[in-house]
Amino acid sequence: MTVAAILLVYAACAGTFGATMLGRARWPARAPLLAIITYLTAAWSVVAALGLAGLTLAVRATALGGGLSQLIGACVLRLRDAYATPGGATAAGLGLTLAGAVMARTVVTAVTHLRAVRRHAVQHAQTARLVGHAAPALGAVLVDHEQPAAYCVAGPHPTVILTTAALQTLSPDQVDAVLAHERAHLANHHHRLLAIAKIGRQVLPFLPLMRDADTQITRLVEMHADDAATADRDAGPLATALVVLAAAGPRPGLAAAATDAIQRIQRLLSPAEPLSRVRRQLLRTGAAALALTPVLLALTPAIVALALGRVPAT
Repeated sequence: MTVAAILLVYAACAGTFGATMLGRARWPARAPLLAIITYLTAAWSVVAALGLAGLTLAVRATALGGGLSQLIGACVLRLRDAYATPGGATAAGLGLTLAGAVMARTVVTAVTHLRAVRRHAVQHAQTARLVGHAAPALGAVLVDHEQPAAYCVAGPHPTVILTTAALQTLSPDQVDAVLAHERAHLANHHHRLLAIAKIGRQVLPFLPLMRDADTQITRLVEMHADDAATADRDAGPLATALVVLAAAGPRPGLAAAATDAIQRIQRLLSPAEPLSRVRRQLLRTGAAALALTPVLLALTPAIVALALGRVPAT
């Protein structure tokens, strides 16, 4: 019961205050990919904590019963004592219900979301190829439209789409930079990262961290694509292209994520100092800690019990 309570407290605190702590941080714009990993790890550690809280409530009534006693003798008694549920079968039933509900909601939400996204991506790519025409020199599908736009559609048929208005409005260097940005989305599988964030939000929509992770990752994947597109070229053409495309209005697809275009432009024209190696390592360690915390909390009583246990001689 104590372990379950601690896991529930962790889930509540991380899900509520984690959004504020990460939202106030200044470093994510300097390391977008690391920030994406941190947001996703923090968000899904909350889901894991809720599921494990249910399992720890039910553990006495399940696998730690008679089966293990034949293998580790007296150690199982210590395990049963460590995870003992004062509420007995009622608490165990509630625990199984919580764990099952978290797992079922996650699986159903993931399957539903991924199917819908895949179906939409296939239809969008097919439509673009039907109404437009392939431009091998650009590595994109050119669609006749009066609004300047460039975006990509991921899925089974990854496609970069460029409108004729964008081709006419942007200079060749700007077109190359924009296309490099869209190809970076596809190469880095940003659609998968966005899907993971959106599924987390749908699983636990009432937690601020899940909502913020979805919003922030949408912004951060744009920054990461900017970095990839300008890694070996001047950032000026992409910044100028962003101004032109932003002024033209909202666009569909990954390139049209709810992003602060002004911040991206400023970031491209005045890049901040990269994070030091030490700070990056500390942040990676923090992300790993977030991933492991729910599991370690759930296993701590078992580890202690097994460490102290003695199998009696027979």
